[in-house]
Amino acid sequence: MTTRLTDDPIRTAPNARGPVSDTLIGVLTGARQTTDANLVELAGSVASALQATDDLLFDEDLQLTLYLLYVLHYGPAEFVEGDWEWNPQLIGIRHLIERQLEEELRLHNPSPTTLPVNGEEVAETLFSMTADAAQPTLATWMARHATVDQLREFLIHRSIYTLREADPHTWAIPRLRGRAKAALVEIQSDEYGGGRPERIHAEIFAQTLRSFGLDDRPDAYLDVVPAVILSSVNTMNFFGLNRRLRGATIGHLAAFEMTSSIPNKYYSRAFARLGYGEDVTWYFDEHVEADAVHEQIAGRDLAGGAADDDPRLIADIVFGASACLFVDDLAGQLMHDRWTNGQSALRNSPGGE
Repeated sequence: MTTRLTDDPIRTAPNARGPVSDTLIGVLTGARQTTDANLVELAGSVASALQATDDLLFDEDLQLTLYLLYVLHYGPAEFVEGDWEWNPQLIGIRHLIERQLEEELRLHNPSPTTLPVNGEEVAETLFSMTADAAQPTLATWMARHATVDQLREFLIHRSIYTLREADPHTWAIPRLRGRAKAALVEIQSDEYGGGRPERIHAEIFAQTLRSFGLDDRPDAYLDVVPAVILSSVNTMNFFGLNRRLRGATIGHLAAFEMTSSIPNKYYSRAFARLGYGEDVTWYFDEHVEADAVHEQIAGRDLAGGAADDDPRLIADIVFGASACLFVDDLAGQLMHDRWTNGQSALRNSPGGE
């Protein structure tokens, strides 16, 4: 059941999706008395849930739990009572889930037999890995067939990450140096509007939501997005918040930028086809041009520069790119499969989960 601390909807905690997230939400909201013994018990529940899950990437309870643990580092999360961000027990619980998440991601994205050996080869490998983005299945289908209701669902799914767009990758800035650091700062500066608050990409997307009649507050739709959407966001947060995986963060961002420009062109067409104007399409139009530039910087200067500076990062750069493509494809495939079968891709909706 949703925990309401006041009548202000911003203070509303998300609905639990199982016993683990229910216990965590109780801790974070102060709805139950919390002791070290309670947190040890929570850790035991997480360990049991991890052992029992059929597929962590689709596990509603564990993905929501991990998402909420990451939200503590970002905010806003006004439903949280007290300062839990660096609580040692919660960090330990997060690590339990992250360890299995990494195992699963590496299982699905094994290292290639032959790795690139320098920055130039890394860049060419990434461009080759992302070449299929020239024909993005979901985006091209949406441009031709998506209904208003499906476009609404699409924006709801995108809101979970995009209202905090770029933030997970920004963690890598102090962990890099030289050419790679400069490239990452250049990309992120554009994402954050180049010093103009109204051009911050997250703010442009918030305008899109408002123009479409949707709530523009972060996590407003957390209750209705499925685990696979949370998996996509949790993956980039996992990479970004762990310094040892800075190579994976680089690879993830590179793949993210390399597969953004063309799909956004089709997303813009989908909205324009149904009569929506620039107040809705601006976000997508902005990314057609910006990400065409970013993909070159990300591939050659960020990933290539990091590889030349520290060749030990190469394997994780390739892994991060592969993981990005993998988890984002899972999310895109869910939407495509549901919508082409006349079903909702949201939880708690007719035809949804």
